[in-house]
Amino acid sequence: MTAPDTTTTPAPPPAAGTPPGDVPAWWRQAVVYQVYPRSFADADGDGLGDLAGITRRADYLAALGVDAVWLSPFYPSALADGGYDVADYRDVDPRLGTLDDFDALVEALHARGIRVVVDIVPNHTSDQHAWFREALAAGPGSPARDRYIFRDGSGPDGSEPPTDWESTFGGPAWDRVPDGQWYLHSFAPEQPDLAWDHPEVRADFVRTLRFWSDRGVDGFRIDVAHMLTKDLTEPLPSAAEIEALPRDGNHPLYDRDDVHEVYAEWRAVLDSYDPPRAAVAEAWVDSERVPLYARPESLGQSFNFDLLLAEPDAGEFRRIITDNLALAARSGSSSTWVLSNHDVVRHATRYGIGPAGDGRAPRERAADWLLTGGPESALDRDRGLRLARAATLLVLGLPGSTYLYQGEELGLHEVAGIPDAQRQDPTFFRTGGAQVGRDGCRVPIPWTADGESFGFGDGRAHLPQPAWFAEHAVDAQEADPGSTLALYRRALAARRRLQGAERLTWVETGRDDVLHYVRPGGWHVVANLGDEPYAVAGVGEVVVASAPATAEPGGVVVPPRATVWGAGGEG
Repeated sequence: MTAPDTTTTPAPPPAAGTPPGDVPAWWRQAVVYQVYPRSFADADGDGLGDLAGITRRADYLAALGVDAVWLSPFYPSALADGGYDVADYRDVDPRLGTLDDFDALVEALHARGIRVVVDIVPNHTSDQHAWFREALAAGPGSPARDRYIFRDGSGPDGSEPPTDWESTFGGPAWDRVPDGQWYLHSFAPEQPDLAWDHPEVRADFVRTLRFWSDRGVDGFRIDVAHMLTKDLTEPLPSAAEIEALPRDGNHPLYDRDDVHEVYAEWRAVLDSYDPPRAAVAEAWVDSERVPLYARPESLGQSFNFDLLLAEPDAGEFRRIITDNLALAARSGSSSTWVLSNHDVVRHATRYGIGPAGDGRAPRERAADWLLTGGPESALDRDRGLRLARAATLLVLGLPGSTYLYQGEELGLHEVAGIPDAQRQDPTFFRTGGAQVGRDGCRVPIPWTADGESFGFGDGRAHLPQPAWFAEHAVDAQEADPGSTLALYRRALAARRRLQGAERLTWVETGRDDVLHYVRPGGWHVVANLGDEPYAVAGVGEVVVASAPATAEPGGVVVPPRATVWGAGGEG
């Protein structure tokens, strides 16, 4: 083992609202578990997950060892986009429960030391929202339409959309209403964009933040945080012009500087609570602009999505880790680490699709595999899962917070072969099936190895579950000390015991496919992402390993495609 390099990541200053001399805010080092409510647990047997189902599984979440649960939208919704089309921001979808059920869930999680984070979807509402129904009834030029982005059409009779912009889900970004006007929807037609220069829009979301904070919510995840404010001064640019414009804070549609006026107001609201409520931005922006969202005077933290696009490659992982720790230090925040979520192909599948080096990110290769239906031989399930376990252990050792997505602790792969008639994702329908969509990572998770829905509920689940789910079920893994569930539980328990200051020191390994860093207190993390074993000296006790590691005099041998946490000398 060569000597450590001299580059370390300094510990950021305390977060906003942290009393002087107090411990850092809880979110800085939290493990946050994302629950997609409609696919987690079904208590009433209707095939759709619900809040009571989550409450029943509170002991499972506590045993897993997470610090917080992030709930994807559970609000009233027509489900045009999996609940991200919100009809009422201050209520619960009756298919998922009631406000009393929500209160019971918060109480159950808090009683187990687990904090609660909820999704806020501020760029758009559902077309079923009372405001949008009012806007349609009121007609052109009415104040009710000013809360949204309505425009007259182009062409002699206004029958063409105002611009040629495309929505994120495919197809035109404008839809026409019966009186002839058009409204903007950056996503599905059922998700009309709000006008964030309207004072009623701003005031209503402040009420929403207070409503949930008053009910005990500990933090908020802000959906597409970079898209709220827009400059729609006429004449509107074309799609080609939009694409060519720099995203430097003055872009008409994305990542505008004035969005931080909104978040400064929100931060004042969140800091008025004791303890202050946390917030994290989903902001797909250039890396240099991420600190704007993560500043203490803004949302306070922002997602790092670089690992979602990366190969399981040691050099690429080290660059991403180094860059994102530096960005976090610039803002005074802590970094976030994400390998899977409800919008991407699960990382066990991304890592199992090959070959690398064909110019596409693993996410793209996996999406193409799903779209074409295989072949199954193109997915090396064992290799993908082994690399996924190694990558998970690598990032859980890092300073900052880690976001886990439900089912990854079971080693789930993406579900392929969902029949067209059973698909739900608007991306699939808006692109005419050219993009497979996100249903494959949203399939209800298996709790038992038998049963019509593998213990998800009493009947059939709302998305079809494959037969191979049985071997990944919770009850099948709980008795197996080598299971992925057992690995996650051991890792999260050890993380609580071993974690120190927010910095690390890289150790040169002499191999391009091996990463080694040391955390304060002598906590070594060694990730061998290659095909040959790696012997590392100076590591004594193996605390956690993603695959069996061999002890040797003075060190350990890390097997291929595995990560080891070990206790050794001071870092």
